[in-house]
Amino acid sequence: MVVVHGNNISGWMGFLSKTPIPVLKNTVRELESLKNDESKLSARAIAVIVLTDPFMMFRIISYAKTHQGKHQLQDLIQVEQAVLMMGTEAFYSNLLPAPSVEDQLKDNPLALIHLLRLIKRAHRAARYALEWAALRKDLHADDVRTAALLHDLAEMMMWCFAPDKMNMIFAMQQADSTLRSKVAQEQVLGFKLTDLQKALIEAFHLPQLLSKLMENENSEDVRARNVALAVNLARHSANGWDNAALPDDYKDIAEFLHVDTSRVMFLVGAPQA
Repeated sequence: MVVVHGNNISGWMGFLSKTPIPVLKNTVRELESLKNDESKLSARAIAVIVLTDPFMMFRIISYAKTHQGKHQLQDLIQVEQAVLMMGTEAFYSNLLPAPSVEDQLKDNPLALIHLLRLIKRAHRAARYALEWAALRKDLHADDVRTAALLHDLAEMMMWCFAPDKMNMIFAMQQADSTLRSKVAQEQVLGFKLTDLQKALIEAFHLPQLLSKLMENENSEDVRARNVALAVNLARHSANGWDNAALPDDYKDIAEFLHVDTSRVMFLVGAPQA
């Protein structure tokens, strides 16, 4: 069990900046298997595996940003491009081996379950964002997929490194359905996860474009709006299609895609009335 001194963001950032970020055990297993099969090894094959794991994606993008070449003019936020730039040999040398999430939470299986559910929700958000970007003919649709997948990175980190506190927050909200997430987070953690997310983005030097796409309040940006809508829908539908917030989600998405709400419900797989 990891113990971090103090309930403040600066203390957490000092800890996280010195601690290896774990990845899913299956990610390590598949990447090692790929490494041993030179006929299949490529940047694209690595990217296919990494796209299932927000933690590994975060490690790659952060590494690519802090190790970019002098003549590299553009930040890389797509995994395949980042691996191409660094090369497969450098990827395996500098980003693997890595500790596993499952080992990190071996003494707290409940927290592991919640974390895996959160990652599953992130995948849904990423899929929605990618599909809607394609409908809007966004030429860089993969960017919004990456942003949606990493949108709740701070929460994922806290499930890894503060599982007891995250379990406490979950229990509080289960006991009181009116308790807002941010209020519970401040009571237990001493800060809001959205503020930790901003600190993570800055401390780990994530690209500015990715940061912009992940900001919910940046609703005037069409692509950031796409990410925010996808994340909201994934969160509100995580436990079924009866959440009271979903009708507003459908309305907002319909306005964004310039279609009616029934079309939105069909696109996202929601049951029609």
